[in-house]
Amino acid sequence: MWPIENLNMKFSEIKGNEEIVKTLAGMVDGGRIPNAIMFYENDGCGAFPLVMAFLQYLFCHGKSNGDSCGICPECNRIAKFIHPDIHFVFPVTGGSRISSSEKPTSDSYMNYWRELVSVNPYFLENDLNSALGIEGKSSSIAVAEAKSVLDKLSLFPVEGGYQAVVLYLPEKMNADAANRLLKIVEEPPEKSLFLFITHSPEKVLQTISSRCQGIRVCPLGKVQVADVLVSYFGKDREAAANAAAVAGGSIGNALHYLADSSDYKTDLVLFSDLLRSMMSGDLLSALSSGEVIASMDSREKQKAFCKFAGDCFRKIFLLQKDLPEIAGIPGEELPFFRQAAAMCGEPFCRNAIAVLDRTSFLLNRNVNQKILFCDMVNRMFVKI
Repeated sequence: MWPIENLNMKFSEIKGNEEIVKTLAGMVDGGRIPNAIMFYENDGCGAFPLVMAFLQYLFCHGKSNGDSCGICPECNRIAKFIHPDIHFVFPVTGGSRISSSEKPTSDSYMNYWRELVSVNPYFLENDLNSALGIEGKSSSIAVAEAKSVLDKLSLFPVEGGYQAVVLYLPEKMNADAANRLLKIVEEPPEKSLFLFITHSPEKVLQTISSRCQGIRVCPLGKVQVADVLVSYFGKDREAAANAAAVAGGSIGNALHYLADSSDYKTDLVLFSDLLRSMMSGDLLSALSSGEVIASMDSREKQKAFCKFAGDCFRKIFLLQKDLPEIAGIPGEELPFFRQAAAMCGEPFCRNAIAVLDRTSFLLNRNVNQKILFCDMVNRMFVKI
């Protein structure tokens, strides 16, 4: 859990991405803040804490030496995610935790959102779905959400200063919602900001992304991930180092690994079975692994496996390039991945990652899972 005394999102508490911190502080100090900024991160790599640290510095009444004070009323309200001039938007859908008679918006789930980000500001997309009680459902940012944002920005800021919209996953905004917001993103009211956090900038509608200043939030180093796990989440140093090795620079992934490593091990066994079947030319066995993936109880879990398998192929490719130090492989898994690197050709790893990306894309299009994963296995098999 994130300790209370560290909850204030000061720049000094952000690990890594030092150049981004300097850039954001410079925007505020120089009075040259873009109307819209799009932060691109890998899931769980810390864009949300960066956004909140930026807003805390912007709103703070006692800022000094390039950082917020962390103790003024503005900082305290931002730290509790209850500032009246900061509005949060995220993908939602109908669920058991809200009335079935209302059109769901972020406001419908705001209490659950605050509970999540207060405990873990490095949350994963799957963590959000679980917190909202909408696992296995397709969420989106729809027209009702856009109307709500327009209504809020039409009002004068409560504190008379800036007002901001933090929009998580704009790639899940449908065309109607984007068109509703387009004009106000392009020409917002004075002292109004849009801060987008995306995992897939190529999927964000061009009419929105072209009006934003882009900032790439880079994955953290293994030492930085471990330091955050120990300092802010109270994890054991050895366990934190092991989690950091498999997290790919994502604190969210590291926390997920520590919370339930059984999921990771299950996915690794399934990946191993699939790969060995392919390398031995056993198509029927490989298709059986595809059926196991298709039988997972939600599309989100299937997409998570595709991402996991892509990360495994990346590790194999890095071993083939004799780069084990950046592959991020725990010692107990190294024999398997070295054997896999010897079995697989380099073109196969690249082609397999492309097939997995295609599969994840089609999962979002509600393609029949059995057909989709049968096709995935077949496409990989012919690339061997």
